[in-house]
Amino acid sequence: MHVILLERVAKLGQMGDVVDVKPGYARNYLLPQGKALSASKANIEAFEGRKSQLEAQNLESKKEAEAMADKLNGQQFIVIRSASDAGALYGSVTTRDAADAATADGFTVDRKQVVLTAPIKELGLHDVQVVLHPEVDATIQLNVARSPEEAELQASGKSIQELAAEEEAEAEFEIAELFDDLGSAASDDDDLDGAPAAPADDAEDDAAKA
Repeated sequence: MHVILLERVAKLGQMGDVVDVKPGYARNYLLPQGKALSASKANIEAFEGRKSQLEAQNLESKKEAEAMADKLNGQQFIVIRSASDAGALYGSVTTRDAADAATADGFTVDRKQVVLTAPIKELGLHDVQVVLHPEVDATIQLNVARSPEEAELQASGKSIQELAAEEEAEAEFEIAELFDDLGSAASDDDDLDGAPAAPADDAEDDAAKA
């Protein structure tokens, strides 16, 4: 099916290009999203009449998107999720979760603008693309953690594996200290048990003096 693009579409073409696409792609995405028109003679003529207006609108929206991208690019947003000790999430982080996290921090992001190249199913820092305009995108980072405290540690550069290793080392240190304390106490008891008894004569003299 031939369509005329009303805006740039990645991997397809620029505004005004007439391209051949699968009918389902046109009917389910390009046409209802207002990204293209069927390339009939009437529609092509109508586009030519509106081309200057569409280009001006595209330029204005692009400038707005670029301003938004300058603010959004590189921002980190925290997403709290339950996960196993190994870091595997009980579920996954979705495009809606990413959009909600950004919106909660004062940015207007729609889940349809968020692009996940793969499902997020582990704790950690994940880079996510946000398409603000056909020609403008930004990259944000999702800090997926089990608690705000864990998110803060991850933001400082520590992975969930490093955090787990530190916790394990700390637990082992505490156990070692406990055994040291118990050993020291046992040694003190042995010293008391092994102390020499007072001579019998001294004990009798003490009794007589009393």
